Parts: sequence; C-alpha cells; structure tokens
Amino acid sequence: MRKWNGKRYWLVGASAGLGAAVAPKLSALGCEVILSARSEDGLKEVAEACSGPTQIVTVDIADDESVATAAEAVGPIDGLVFLAGVYWPQPAQAWNASEVTKMLDINLTGAVRVLGHVVPKMVEADDGHIVLTGSLSGFRGLPGAIGYGASKAGIMSLAESMYADLRGSGVDVQLELGALPVINGAFDTLAMGIVSSLQPANLRLRSALCNAPAVASDPRYPILFDPQTSGGLLASVPAANAQACLQALRTLGYLEASRIGWVMAQGEQLKPVTVLC
Repeated sequence: MRKWNGKRYWLVGASAGLGAAVAPKLSALGCEVILSARSEDGLKEVAEACSGPTQIVTVDIADDESVATAAEAVGPIDGLVFLAGVYWPQPAQAWNASEVTKMLDINLTGAVRVLGHVVPKMVEADDGHIVLTGSLSGFRGLPGAIGYGASKAGIMSLAESMYADLRGSGVDVQLELGALPVINGAFDTLAMGIVSSLQPANLRLRSALCNAPAVASDPRYPILFDPQTSGGLLASVPAANAQACLQALRTLGYLEASRIGWVMAQGEQLKPVTVLC
C-alpha cells in the first residue's frame, strides 16, 4: 500500500475534468497538492475543495520557459500526476493542422517538458511516483482520431519505457559482509588501488544500499564492488535448498562455499539492499 500522508504531489492539468476530481482525493489522503494549469481560472475552486494544504502554480506546458519556471516554483515533490490534454476529434479528410499540432504538443510533448524537470530529480533521489494518462485510442489507430490517437499512443509508449527502466524488483536483499569468501591477496590489491575495469561502474550500485554510510568504513566494504579482483562465483538457489547445496559443494572440495545473503519480500525501506557486518 502506497503511503500518501505528508507527500507532495504536483497535478498538471488540475483546473477541470480528471485533475479537478483527483486533487481533493489526494488531499483527503494527506497529500500536499500543487495545482497547475495554464491560468488560475478554476484552480482556486479546486483548491477550496481540498481539505489539506495546496499551492497554485500556473504553467503553459507548450512553452519550455514556462515549464522550467513552474518546476522551480513547485520545488521538491514526491509525485507527479500529468492530466493536461486537449482534444479536437477529426478525420484525416478534415485535417486541421493547427489543432493536430497542438494535440501532440500539449498531450505528448507537454508531458515530456514536465518530465524533463521531474524524472532526473526522482532518479537522483531513488524515489518518486509518476502518473501519466493514456487512452483506448492509443492502442491502435481509430477513425476520427487524427492527432489525439497519436498523442496518446506516444504517451503510453513513453510510460512503458519509463516503467521498464525505472521499476523496482519487488524484493529486498540482505548481504552478510563477513560471509563473503575472499581469495588470498584481494585486500592487498585493493589497498594498493588495483581494481578491475568494471569497478567504477559497480560503485554506482551504492545507491541501492539503505545503510551504506554505516558500513562504508568496514575494510571489507570495497570487496562488494570489485568481484573481478576478489574472485568467487555467485549463484542463487531456493532458500529451502541452500544448506543442501552448500553441503554438496563442500563435499566436492569447495570448502569456502558459503551463504552470503538472503532475498526476501519487499519491506518499507526505499532502498532494497541491506549490508550486515
């Protein structure tokens, strides 16, 4: 269950329709809601319908500078709900170039403008929640949906790509630093600054550790990020089979075989990996 109380959510396209309906719901859950649309018309009424704290920030999502100014005014957020959109139904035979361009520029490119200021900060914080609005018209081309269907297909593809890149694993991991089997000389080479070519990339995974500051001073800590120098083969097996697997390996002569960690159901912590010293 997602925790809402005390979170800051930015609703873009909040003056009417879905935005006006969603804002009071989020507010009732304990969120501070930042309401945005091109003008304040309608936003004040939506703010009055919210039971908790609100902020009104106007933005024209078709304008790069306006979006940048609004994002700065909004400040840090926990979530974004993008509901802005325009719709002029039309078939190809009645193509209105201005309207079609606006549908794509607002429904799709407008979302990209806003996300450009939101996603990097959420990635840096390793936390965030983004809601984009699709449509049945985005699944395949439909008659009379020139412009609108394409804009929704684009936003749905964008959301799917973001999900593929940003989704979590749904599990947590505990690693027991003292159980890591380390080959002779590994600590000596690390102390001399001799590391594998992949070590700098491996260090980026520190962002997944929930207790990195607490364990970073342990002399064994660098071993986690330089397995090529440290040696050892990592495998995962069902927990019920772990002990039998270790016994079989040791019988075959692999005396340093050990269980170094556990995979478990996701808990409340935001970062999935805990290192045990």
